[in-house]
Amino acid sequence: MNDDEDYDSALPGFDDVDPALAEAVLEIETHIAGDGWDQPSRLYALVDTAALVAKEPALAAAMGLDADSAAGSLTPVEQELVAPGQTLEELLGSIIWPAGVAGCAAVVERLVLPPDADEQIPEDPASAEEFAREHPDRQEVRIVAGVTRAGATYCALRLKAHDDDQSVVGGADLVPGLLELLSATLEDELE
Repeated sequence: MNDDEDYDSALPGFDDVDPALAEAVLEIETHIAGDGWDQPSRLYALVDTAALVAKEPALAAAMGLDADSAAGSLTPVEQELVAPGQTLEELLGSIIWPAGVAGCAAVVERLVLPPDADEQIPEDPASAEEFAREHPDRQEVRIVAGVTRAGATYCALRLKAHDDDQSVVGGADLVPGLLELLSATLEDELE
């Protein structure tokens, strides 16, 4: 077994995904996990680390990056979210990233219900939210979803009930709706 196989098997859901994106998403997830639960949504630009090192050498040095460590990786850069009364999903509809941004990632915490509860969920959003909060089988989940301009996707999920690094679930398409919203922010305005 070579070193790449060891590395690949250490990342959850790593088969057939962009390793730089998977690593960036998992880095964000680990960082956010250190802050605990009940955190606000967050948004990150993902920039090519080699380009960051070349363009901002002082910043790169402060981050402990050099040309060798930067090759083939993405650096998450947190963005300030100022949207009182707007959900992250609503805000994403108004964002277009500049060309220098290789990808983006979002962090959200949500309540999820078992599939057999779907038919019982009220159509009214406020009633649906209350139903989810009061459902005995609800689970709190933190989702980190990332996309690149090249079309790669990766998600990491952590359940509050299983709040440890070994229980993080990863994969390319775990949260398709959020991935679609993120991908739309990377499309050119003329498309």
